[in-house]
Amino acid sequence: MKKPLKPLSFTCFILLPSILLAHDVSTGDQAILDNGGLWSYIWVGAKHMLTGYDHLLFLAGVIFFIEGFKDILKFITVFTLGHSITLIGGTYAGINVNEYLIDAVIALSVLYKGFENLDGFQHLFKTKAPNLLVMVFGFGLIHGLGLSTRLQSFDMGQDQFLLKIISFNVGVELGQIAALIPIIIIISKWKEKPSYQAFYKASNVYLILAGMALFCYQLYLYFK
Repeated sequence: MKKPLKPLSFTCFILLPSILLAHDVSTGDQAILDNGGLWSYIWVGAKHMLTGYDHLLFLAGVIFFIEGFKDILKFITVFTLGHSITLIGGTYAGINVNEYLIDAVIALSVLYKGFENLDGFQHLFKTKAPNLLVMVFGFGLIHGLGLSTRLQSFDMGQDQFLLKIISFNVGVELGQIAALIPIIIIISKWKEKPSYQAFYKASNVYLILAGMALFCYQLYLYFK
């Protein structure tokens, strides 16, 4: 058991600094939004999703669990619907939640998916996991609030306010598609290899560790 954990721990050590810096709102992004039109919101939205490691880790965990392109499309659509509702609605209504607390909950969604994929509910609680489609939609709503919080941290002005929100959301979807394509290909191809079970277990253990690290880090930022 110790040997598989060594490369896993090394991977965590290498990747966690990048994960912990996900969603950082830069002055460069603000400058892009200030100097560009609606296309700039699409660009920043796509960039935000491509660096949104907590969102992508959760989606990777979902893809691990489901089989077939139709099922993948169904679950990704449900997740997209959930985060689009709270991203667009929350931003337009000015619903602002604490960025550290919402990111802590998003981190728990990553932990949850790894735990569920490893049959944690059956092993620990002797019960079936909650309906996955419902959980993905619910977590989508939470992830959307996190995205809304980030968008509201920018100075958006009042001109074309709703169109800017929708453009950012379109960018998020484009970034999500761009990020998910290689993830789906890698997981699908690896399923054909004898090493898939070891890869599956190690990856979901990593999801749990990453979720725990992100959760603790966000709480640290909240309380400091």
